[in-house]
Amino acid sequence: MISRRRFTQVFAAGVAATSLAACSSPPAAPDLRAGSGEHTSLGTIKHADAGVVSMAYAEFGPADGKPVILLHGWPYDAHSYADVAPLLAAQGFRVLVPFLRGFGPTVFKSAETVRNGQQTAIALDVVALMDTVKIGKAILGGYDWGSRTAAVIAALWPERCQAVVPVSGYIVADLKTNLQPLPPAAELGWWYQYYFATERGRAGYAANRHDFAKLIWKTASPTWHFDDATYNRSAAAFDNPDHVAIVIHNYRWRLSLAPGEPQYEAHEQKLAAGATIGVPAITLASDFDGAAKDGRGYRARFTGKYEHRILDGIGHNVPQEAPRPFARAIADAAKL
Repeated sequence: MISRRRFTQVFAAGVAATSLAACSSPPAAPDLRAGSGEHTSLGTIKHADAGVVSMAYAEFGPADGKPVILLHGWPYDAHSYADVAPLLAAQGFRVLVPFLRGFGPTVFKSAETVRNGQQTAIALDVVALMDTVKIGKAILGGYDWGSRTAAVIAALWPERCQAVVPVSGYIVADLKTNLQPLPPAAELGWWYQYYFATERGRAGYAANRHDFAKLIWKTASPTWHFDDATYNRSAAAFDNPDHVAIVIHNYRWRLSLAPGEPQYEAHEQKLAAGATIGVPAITLASDFDGAAKDGRGYRARFTGKYEHRILDGIGHNVPQEAPRPFARAIADAAKL
């Protein structure tokens, strides 16, 4: 989910927001909302070596098209892009939609590998996938974990990123900041992170992950009236044998309750030092961002060509709730 500091602004200041007139587009009307989307299938799922995992992914569009990689969040999966990917493929893009580690058919190649959910480990999976399928540079888009992953790649390996479209802007995890207490209302919004910090929470998520994730869907996108079929297609991805371990480690690591791995430390230190994103970027904000949707809080993190767009009436899962505006942002980012 979104960064703790961003959630502070949401709960402390309410949902009123003003746009940056100089860099915001007019609100886009919600369309193709879940339950009435055009597509329900990702087609044939492929597999490729991606570092320590065998990564499952769907592919759309011509093999010689401009590469786009779309990254999902938690608790969602690659089906978030079931409508976005065909829209981009029809424009000639080559679109890859991977399942992140711990989701769907993506599996670890060794039982001995640490089930690590830290941000740079997930990002390096994507870079390794790009190496295997011979994509040197791609347009990266995502929301939630996917937004963070896209931003990490753009910041650390800009040579692999033509442009980036991150929902909620710059949500790279800052462990030092995450140790600071928040106002009570903001802490309430993070109830599930504190739940995950306990053994009871781990056991509870393992036993009730489908109902748990459905609750998050409803609270993160209160006006998104998804149907059971839409939810169940994504919920199947939570049956991955490593799903619980990856999710629990991700949130415990962010709160410094679980260690990362030494091989990622140099990357994490570079991010902690305030890495910026110099590749072209279009950031997207929705109602989920509340008072932070104007983008002011992270504007300075993007030092290249930049636009900010606000999608009023849309919740957290932006690509699935508003696939046309999301696809439009990807296509426009390719021209920046």
